[in-house]
Amino acid sequence: MSDNQVTLTGNLTDDPELRFTPNGVAVANFRLAVDQRVWDTDGWKDGESSYFRVNVWRDQAEHVSRSLHKGARCVVVGRLKSRSWETPEGQRRSAVEVDAEEVGMSMRFAPAAQPAEAATAEPAAPAKATPAKAGNGSRRGRQPAKAAAGRDEVPF
Repeated sequence: MSDNQVTLTGNLTDDPELRFTPNGVAVANFRLAVDQRVWDTDGWKDGESSYFRVNVWRDQAEHVSRSLHKGARCVVVGRLKSRSWETPEGQRRSAVEVDAEEVGMSMRFAPAAQPAEAATAEPAAPAKATPAKAGNGSRRGRQPAKAAAGRDEVPF
């Protein structure tokens, strides 16, 4: 594990952009807006926003491009990386980016939306359960216990 590890939670400012290197390696880029919350005498207030460019590589890049969209709230764990370049006008620029190790949906304020392809697909037919052999203590193949009508309790 790197000693240069950050965890950021924020919202995507745009849809992730999926590209491929000349060697065929997938890379997705997106910007993450992270808002500070500050306590004031009147309660919590939104502070200044910080924006981070996030780079995601390989299979995870393809997953991110299919799963996350503009406005989605997500959690990014990764390493900070600084880079600098010169503009065509000769000005030196620098930026700090995040090379993501993990990216996931944040479900603190809302459930994750189903991806469009999963929402339009036909649901799979439920598998038929076969009764377990008596006396072996196995629960495999049994139908799950049904909750009592009108109760939202777990059946065990």
